[in-house]
Amino acid sequence: MFGLPILRWLPEMRKPGAIRADVLAGLTGAVVVLPQGVAFATLAGMPPQYGLYSAMVPCLIAAIFGSSRLMVTGPANAISLMTMSLVVPLAMPGTPDYVSLVLTLTFMVGITQFLLGLCRAGRFVDIVPHSVVVGFTAGAAVLIINSQLAPALGIEQTRGLSIIANLEDLASRLPGYSPTALVTCIGTALACVLWRPWSRVIPALLVGVLVGSAIGHFALLLPFLGGVL
Repeated sequence: MFGLPILRWLPEMRKPGAIRADVLAGLTGAVVVLPQGVAFATLAGMPPQYGLYSAMVPCLIAAIFGSSRLMVTGPANAISLMTMSLVVPLAMPGTPDYVSLVLTLTFMVGITQFLLGLCRAGRFVDIVPHSVVVGFTAGAAVLIINSQLAPALGIEQTRGLSIIANLEDLASRLPGYSPTALVTCIGTALACVLWRPWSRVIPALLVGVLVGSAIGHFALLLPFLGGVL
């Protein structure tokens, strides 16, 4: 019990202002991570609430058992995409069977990571070439863009398709796109990009979420206002 990493840095919380600084850092991180968790759950084909679970629970576990108090812990886009690609052939995303399979996969991966940690296999990461990391990141970016084209256009689309099949299916359904969804997507992206110079004051992702929510809410009110006026 006395070997827990948290016990090495916990005494530093006695310093003046340490608790206040940690609370502010936690609130700032939560503002950014919670919307991201919902997005990553969508990428993985899971219900949104599981994104919130994955954003909160790993942070608590890493704070107690993690070897570094500075390491960021939580869901990531690449993990979400790999999870979906592994489970989609076995069940439809969003169904109870799909959720059960993802939870089983999560447990198996956790056990594997625990065993690798006992073997100190993390030191082998240093010998992975930079080109491999760049290729992995670029591939994840392509998959994310491909998977989010339909939601950005407000089009219902079959999940689990390859990139080419997904684009062909999207092109066939393009006449039924939603202008509201497209405007919301563009407005959210522009808000995130334009707010970057002030992101230290208020995170750009939070501003993007607020702007996107406002656009969507206003779009829902338009029919009502038109009927009243």
